[in-house]
Amino acid sequence: MKRIVILAVVIVAIGVFFALGLGDYLSLEYLQASRAQAVAQVQEAPLLTSLIFFVVYVVVTGLSLPGAAVMTLAAGAIFGVIWGVVLVSFASSVGATIAFLIARSLLGEWVERRFGKYLAPINAGLQSEGIFYLFSIRMVPVFPFFVVNLLMGLTRIGVVPFYCVSQVGMLAGTFVYVFAGTQLAQIRSLGDVLSPGLMIALTLLGVFPLVARKLLAFVAQRRAGALR
Repeated sequence: MKRIVILAVVIVAIGVFFALGLGDYLSLEYLQASRAQAVAQVQEAPLLTSLIFFVVYVVVTGLSLPGAAVMTLAAGAIFGVIWGVVLVSFASSVGATIAFLIARSLLGEWVERRFGKYLAPINAGLQSEGIFYLFSIRMVPVFPFFVVNLLMGLTRIGVVPFYCVSQVGMLAGTFVYVFAGTQLAQIRSLGDVLSPGLMIALTLLGVFPLVARKLLAFVAQRRAGALR
């Protein structure tokens, strides 16, 4: 019964989001048009606006709704780089963990049917590389944020490791988007945020732990062979 109630709440919340057109408020155009007003509200009540932003971000990411990227830009545009990164880093990690738990407890069959083709290599990667594999996925910008959350819920990784690795792994991408938000007037689309060079740099940074681990294992194996 508890699972049915939670599932019903999730479905209703998603339905309300789309039925009321709330996604329009999470668009780049709306953010650019309302930035001055939002900054004024932050100056009047910084703690309250920070709390509201945090809760909305958690709900959006927890329910895998569209708009997380724009909200990350909004954090930089409204709160500045430092406080924006703090808010988004924790809100995105909490929201990701909620989506992870929803997929694990409620949406397992649906997620597997829709994204199952990605699941086998992820399970294989986790089995061979452990949390380093999740860290690499989090760093590489080509993997959709919400898909990683949902698929990880179908694996055997624990909740605490998932949260901690997500917090660290998403930090670089969070900083890039929050910093880009401070230059909001120059952004015409979300594609302007991640240049090809920056995507390559983040990908290499994400793959580095796996490569380093392989090299260390190789060196250890060679040394063990030499001692024999």
